Amino acid sequence: MEEKVNYWNKNHLWETELELLKDIISKTELVETTKWGGIVYTFNKRNVIGLGGFKEYFTIWFYNGVFLKDEQKLLINSQEGITKNLRQWRFTSKDEINEKLILAYIAEAIENEKQGKISKPQKKEPIVSTFFENELEINPDLKIAFQKFTPYKQKEFIEYIETAKQEKTKLARMEKIKPMIMENIGLNDGYRK
Repeated sequence: MEEKVNYWNKNHLWETELELLKDIISKTELVETTKWGGIVYTFNKRNVIGLGGFKEYFTIWFYNGVFLKDEQKLLINSQEGITKNLRQWRFTSKDEINEKLILAYIAEAIENEKQGKISKPQKKEPIVSTFFENELEINPDLKIAFQKFTPYKQKEFIEYIETAKQEKTKLARMEKIKPMIMENIGLNDGYRK
């Protein structure tokens, strides 16, 4: 049988350390599974923690880490302003692994799951593009073709235009997507196949 590759440890720098963490986690009621090519531990089919090895460190991440007390100040938000709930505990050597402390953090994470402490994603305000709307009003055929797309694909086109900072970039992007819209090709359809 072919061994599964852990894509969150492609460089294989932390094999021993990750096995040690797996042994510690096996003492909990979490269930090991593989999701998105990596090791994830679940409770009642909900993601609680994941493991991974990267170039500079190996890590345990807590999917709802934002709810952990973190009295030891060990957890970080790896993408401030982007990541809402996930928190990482990074290690750079086997010597940093403290089984008792890791089990305490995991026990708290499991308890939070049992209590239903989860953060619901906030709905984003829809993006309005006066530039795009004006273009559709000028070209009725384009408007009809655009309305055939799902709301999700419409949003992708609008965001593509609105993320341009300069007017000339908006114009260039609009010229790029007009034929796509007319041919009923979504902005990111090439990546979805």
